Amino acid sequence: MSTHTETARETFEQDWQDWHDAHERHRAHPHGFLAVTHLHWLSSEATRLEGAPGIWSAEDDVVSVVLEPGESLEQDGVALSGRIALGPIAERGGINLVSGDTVIEVAKRGGEYIVRPRNPENALLQQYQGTPTYTPNAAFAVEGTFVPFDQPHATTVGAAVEGIQHVYEAPGQIRFKLAGEELALTAFNGYAPGSLSVLFTDQTSGKTTYAANRSLSVTPAADGTVQLDFNRAVNLPCAYTDLATCPLPPAENRLPVAIEAGEKIPYERQDQK
Repeated sequence: MSTHTETARETFEQDWQDWHDAHERHRAHPHGFLAVTHLHWLSSEATRLEGAPGIWSAEDDVVSVVLEPGESLEQDGVALSGRIALGPIAERGGINLVSGDTVIEVAKRGGEYIVRPRNPENALLQQYQGTPTYTPNAAFAVEGTFVPFDQPHATTVGAAVEGIQHVYEAPGQIRFKLAGEELALTAFNGYAPGSLSVLFTDQTSGKTTYAANRSLSVTPAADGTVQLDFNRAVNLPCAYTDLATCPLPPAENRLPVAIEAGEKIPYERQDQK
């Protein structure tokens, strides 16, 4: 192996390691999804929720919380008391409230309102030991092309929990070649402006990688060129906890090749292979 090739391989591996370390730090945030202790679905019936103060209900796109004497919540550093009205909240949006060490996420998923307390003492977070991955392999970092649809497609997909569906706007497809096959993935709009999010499964899913989904974020260049580095394919929260509402990939994103790159089945789910 030439010195240039060896240097390029070492740079590729170090870049991946730096990215992976940063991603693991983000995942292990004290109030990240590993800290979620409960998933509550709100209805018009006022009820107390485990892990959160107050009496909660949701009706006409507004979440109501009634705090009794001695109970308190904070929003953006401002103390709340009495009867509180929150919303409307956009689909996949959310509001964070604070109760002591707990952050209480109030969000909208599949058209329904949910409450998810997040406490840093949650056992899943406290016992988290990192996520196993494949050794980075440059063969799974390929160039593709983003091909926009004439008009963005509203795409309905299932969820990790029964009874809800997610609707995403798909602006186009990413076409690429891997393992000698011409492939395509429907892409959704990502969180960052100009970015795309791809949900997929492949022939490793349910064997060495999580069965339901993995995700890859990319940003096309001005000419539509996309760098697809499957070494950076990551698990969604549902790979770790049943308290997540993650979307499933659209049917056309079930790839017929084995992508032996990126994150594997979490240690927490090894018994579900």
